[in-house]
Amino acid sequence: MEKKAVRENRERRELARKVIERLKAEYPEAGCTLDYNQAWKLLVSVRLAAQCTDARVNVVVQGLYEKYPDVNALAEAPVEDIEAIVKPCGLGHSKARDISACMKMLRDRYEGRVPEDFDALLSLPGVGRKSANLIMGDVFGKPAIVTDTHCIRLVNRIGLVDGFTEPKKVEMALWKIIPPEEGSDFCHRLVNHGREVCTARTKPYCDRCCLNDICAKYGVGDEKK
Repeated sequence: MEKKAVRENRERRELARKVIERLKAEYPEAGCTLDYNQAWKLLVSVRLAAQCTDARVNVVVQGLYEKYPDVNALAEAPVEDIEAIVKPCGLGHSKARDISACMKMLRDRYEGRVPEDFDALLSLPGVGRKSANLIMGDVFGKPAIVTDTHCIRLVNRIGLVDGFTEPKKVEMALWKIIPPEEGSDFCHRLVNHGREVCTARTKPYCDRCCLNDICAKYGVGDEKK
């Protein structure tokens, strides 16, 4: 049993290497699609992006930052005022509440700075593992695996993980096969590929996929038709 697990991990690492190489060629400019120029703004945007498109978030935050241009201003803003601005992103009340509490904690505990520590990030209101990994990778350049819906869907289809969808389990499985220095950009490229080719709401465009000859799902059932 142990030998089988070792063999499977070796095979998945080799598959991961090929997937990384091909996605690099297909999407050379990997990066976050949320607009930000300061770490705290990415914290705000990633909270707003839950069940909302990045494009809409990028528009909504312009009005938010115009009225509340720094951590202190946003920490002092009434939750109702934040909610009125971010309402177009959906779940306005809970998002506004988390943003307000998060900015207060940054102000009171971290002197207005976003902490460069994974566990400290997880202690911030509204910040889960996905958000914390995004901050670690994009802001601080640290190893990160961001298991958003695109990542989870694609790594299962490709065969990099074995049919499970709980974000933390997917993250832990990917840490075993993805080189740490590749993780952040790899996940960004999965987002690009998931939006353009390996889609969720329509049939995947397997015929024009750069991974179709190494993808576990391609050729199964109706996927190849």
